[in-house]
Amino acid sequence: MLPIPTKYNLVAGSSEGSTLLNAFDGALLNAGAGNLNLVRVSSVLPPRATYDENLIIPPGNLVPTAYGAIESDKHGSIITAAVGVGIPDDGSFGMIMELSGYLKKTEAEERIRKMIIEAFEMRNKTLGEIKVKVAQHKVEKIGCAFAGVLLWY
Repeated sequence: MLPIPTKYNLVAGSSEGSTLLNAFDGALLNAGAGNLNLVRVSSVLPPRATYDENLIIPPGNLVPTAYGAIESDKHGSIITAAVGVGIPDDGSFGMIMELSGYLKKTEAEERIRKMIIEAFEMRNKTLGEIKVKVAQHKVEKIGCAFAGVLLWY
């Protein structure tokens, strides 16, 4: 059985690159997650996980991460990635939502909040707090926007 993460942080960043993959790598670096091995997970925040804005994870670690990312080579396009965490008021598990697309930061934040509210309603859970992190990027040549929730121990 894998251990259950006890801490989390929301990160977001964007970048240009010479290729789509280099733009993604740059966005990870800009978000502070570029030297980690992200293991994509679905959208459940572990029970009683605590938010740590200054979370330090040693480079090279496998890090459970829920994330949204978009890469584009459409000059002038606005691309955005967002994540949100819904925290229950009872210490039980929460929900993580992520999205990315050709949309503005304000629209992404509004949509993420609605997604979290709906996820809590679907589970008949009481929502206590919402945290959101968004990265918006205007593509020059090849760009990427990334937002993720890093889960740690």
